[in-house]
Amino acid sequence: MGSADVLDNLDQRANELFPGRVVRKDLVRRVKVGANVPVYVLEYLLGKYCASDDPEAVEVGLKVVNQTLAEHFIRPDEAQKAQANLKRRGQHRIIDKVRARLVASEDRFWAEFVNFGDKYVHIPEDLVYKYDRLLQGGIWAQVDLVYNAEEEELRKRPFFIKSLQPIQVATFSLEEYREGRRGLSRENWIDLLIRSTGMEPSHFDQRLKLLFLTRLIPMVERNYNLIELGPRGTGKSFVYREISPNAILISGGKTTVPQLFVNLATGRVGLVATWDVVAFDEVAGIEFTDSTVVQMLKDYMESGSFARGREELPAEASMVFLGNTNQPPEVLIRTSHLFASLPNAMIDAAFLDRLHAYLPGWEVPKMEQRFFTNHYGFVSDYLAEAFRELRRLNYSDAFGREFDTGPHLNARDEKAVKRTVAGLVKILHPHGEWSRSDLREYVEIALEGRRRVKEQLKKLAPHEFGKTDFSYTERDTGRESWVHLPEQADGQLQDQIVQVAAAEPELKVGDLRSRSARNLIDAGESGRVEFKASARWSYQRGDKDKVVEEAVVKSVAGFMNANGGTLLIGVDDRGQPIGLANDLKTLERPDRDGYENWLTTLFEHAIGKPPIANMSVSFEEVGGQGICRIDVEPGPAPVFVKVRDDAWFYVRLNNSTRRLSGEEVLEYVGRRWNRRLV
Repeated sequence: MGSADVLDNLDQRANELFPGRVVRKDLVRRVKVGANVPVYVLEYLLGKYCASDDPEAVEVGLKVVNQTLAEHFIRPDEAQKAQANLKRRGQHRIIDKVRARLVASEDRFWAEFVNFGDKYVHIPEDLVYKYDRLLQGGIWAQVDLVYNAEEEELRKRPFFIKSLQPIQVATFSLEEYREGRRGLSRENWIDLLIRSTGMEPSHFDQRLKLLFLTRLIPMVERNYNLIELGPRGTGKSFVYREISPNAILISGGKTTVPQLFVNLATGRVGLVATWDVVAFDEVAGIEFTDSTVVQMLKDYMESGSFARGREELPAEASMVFLGNTNQPPEVLIRTSHLFASLPNAMIDAAFLDRLHAYLPGWEVPKMEQRFFTNHYGFVSDYLAEAFRELRRLNYSDAFGREFDTGPHLNARDEKAVKRTVAGLVKILHPHGEWSRSDLREYVEIALEGRRRVKEQLKKLAPHEFGKTDFSYTERDTGRESWVHLPEQADGQLQDQIVQVAAAEPELKVGDLRSRSARNLIDAGESGRVEFKASARWSYQRGDKDKVVEEAVVKSVAGFMNANGGTLLIGVDDRGQPIGLANDLKTLERPDRDGYENWLTTLFEHAIGKPPIANMSVSFEEVGGQGICRIDVEPGPAPVFVKVRDDAWFYVRLNNSTRRLSGEEVLEYVGRRWNRRLV
C-alpha cells in the first residue's frame, strides 16, 4: 500500500474480528489483471495465502497466488497447450469453470471445461448429483484431471475427472459472524460491507451506501424481486456476476421456460430451482420465446413456486432485473414512465406489481478508478455463505414492531415494504440488535422503492393503482410520516396545497349527501370520498387500537380543513363493504346509537366541540353490511387534531390526508381562510 493507503482502524478491527475472513481488495485488482477469473475465485486464493497485515507475508502470499494461477488456471488461448501438458504429465490440477450435460443418446453425463476447451470430459455421475449446479450454468472448481487414452480408444476422449472441489469457504459459523458484527458500530459495519463489494465508502453519502446495500437484499431474502434501471457503467451487474457463487447473471438473449423452470422432456429443473439469485442483465435485450415465459415468471414471483407437469414445485430464487435507461428520469416521468426500457412483454401491470422495489440506478455515479477501495473487505465467498445462512431466517416482523403502514398501501405493498426492511436488517444487523432510528431509515428506503413501482403502475393503469401517497405511522405515538421520491418534481406537494387552499370552499357537499353509500363506493375514493375498514379495530393486531381511532379523526379534520367530503367506515381499501361488527364488539353499547355516541366523544376530545357542528353521522346497508358514513362540511376556521401533547394540522390533498409542517400550515391557513396564525 502507498502512503495514502495505510491500514486504518477499520482494517485493524476487521482483521481482529474476522481473522482469515477478510482480504485487501487492491490485491484482488492486482491479481485479476490478465486473469479472467471471478472475484470470488481470486479472493478464495488470497484469503488462503494473503490473510495477514504483515506486508512481507502478503507479498509472499501474492507470489503463491500468482504461481497457483500460472500453474493451474487455464487461459482460453492456452487450451491446446494445457491439453498437451496433461497428455505429457498424465495428471494435472486445473482451475476452471466446469459445466455438465446429459447426452441422452449415450445415457451418460459429459463435463465441459470453459477455458480448457473440451466438451467431452468424463465425469463421475455421483459428482453431477452432488453438485447440481454443474447442470445449471456451471461452477468454478479446482479439478484433478487424468489423461488415459486407452480407456477411450475408439472415440479418443481421453480426459477424466479424478476429483472436483468447488471453490468455496470450507467452514462457516453464523454465530461467529454475528459476534464479529457486535464488535463494530453500524457505521463501521456499513463501511466494511461497502469495501467488501470493492468500493471505498468515503466517496459516498449515507443514502448512496444504503442503495448499494439494497442491491444485496436478493442474496439474503428468499423470493425477493428487485429492479434497477439507470445509466451504463454504474456497476449494476458486478454484484451478481462477481461476488457470489450463489447468483447467476443472464445477459440478454432468448429466455425459455426450460431454462428458467423445468424441461419436461428431461425432467431437469431450471435456474430458479438451482440458484439463490437469478439476475437478468441488459434486460431490454431479452427475448422471451413465447408469452408462457412471462406468465410463469409472473406466477413464480408472486407465489414462489412453479408448475412441473401436474406438480407444483417450490423454489427460493430471488429475481433481479437490470437495465440501462437512455434518458434522465425527469424526462421519462414527464413523457412516459420509468419502465420504458423494458421489453414490451414485461410492461404488464400484473407482472410489474410483483416487484418489491425499484432502485434508482440514475443516482449511482459511473464507476471510476478513485471509487475502488485499497482497504480490507470480506472474502466474497465468506460473505456469500453468511448471506446464504441469513436467507433461512425470518425478520419480516421487524417493521411491525415499531411502525404501521399508511392507508394507501395495499397488502402487496405492505408485503414488499416488510421484505425490503427485513433484508436490510439482515444485512446490517445480523446479530438482531437495532434502534428505532436505524429501522426508520430502512423503512423509508423500502417505502420509496415500492412507491417508485406504484407511481409507474399508476401511469400504466391509473384506475387500478391510484393510491401512491405512501406513509408510515409510529405505533406508540401515532405520528405519521410520508415518503417522497427524489425524482418527482420539486414543489409537487406545495402545488397541491396551493391548489386546494385556493379552491372555493363550498364544493357542494350536499351533492355527496344526496348520493347513496353504494354509489360512492362504486365511484371509488377521491379528493372528497375516503374509505376506512374500521374506526377503532385493528385488523393487523386483532384488537382495538388508538392509532386506528386517530386515523379516522385525521380524515375528518382533513375534510374540514379542505373542501368537505364523506368518510365511509366499514369499507376496506378495495371498496369492499366489511361492516362494523368488529368495532361494535369493543363498545359498552354495541349498537348504532352506542357507536354514534362513541364517535361524538372521540371527536370532542380530538378536535373540540365547535367543529363537530360541521359533520353528521348516519348509517346505511350495503351488500348486507352496516356502513357508517360521516358527511363533513368545509370548516369556517382551521381545525387542529390533538395527538398526545401536540396539535397537528391535516388537510385532504387529492385522494390522501396529509399532515402539514409549520410553514405549510401558515401558508395554507393564510390562503384558505385569509388569516394569520399567531
